[in-house]
Amino acid sequence: MNPSRRTFLVTGALGVAALAAGGWLHTRRGGARAGSALGNQGRTVIAAMAPALLAGALPDDATRAVAIAETVDAVDGAVAGLPPATQAELAQLFGLLSFAPARLALAGLVADWPDASTDAVAAALGRWQHSRLALLRSAYDGLHQLVLAAWYGNPRAWPAIGYPGPPSLR
Repeated sequence: MNPSRRTFLVTGALGVAALAAGGWLHTRRGGARAGSALGNQGRTVIAAMAPALLAGALPDDATRAVAIAETVDAVDGAVAGLPPATQAELAQLFGLLSFAPARLALAGLVADWPDASTDAVAAALGRWQHSRLALLRSAYDGLHQLVLAAWYGNPRAWPAIGYPGPPSLR
């Protein structure tokens, strides 16, 4: 079924309204963290999503929590390098996802991000990946790319994929 122009416009208007509400919530809740492009809300959401997006890639030992924290830090660094308009859109998304009714509506998660199981987060991300709404598919694609780039740019991930590291320039 091809969406009609009216469906496209309504979906776009709802997306804009949702992002505006997320931005408002982000500023009202003090989402920004000093020295952090993601802010507290974004860091919390990424920390919950990373194990779901990196299923099977993260270590299962005592270094798992450190690996997740390093991935969140790397995503934060990557977001800091994005244009201000893109950073603002991400802040709006994280603000929206941190608001319980929006989290329930968009992700289907009753529990807050830190309390949600990896399986529940993975199921929510799977729904986004295959959603009829381009906005949710775009959110999934962007977050997926950020998290995977952050993890595989980390030297901790290289042995598992057989990458010896960059060549020496000596």
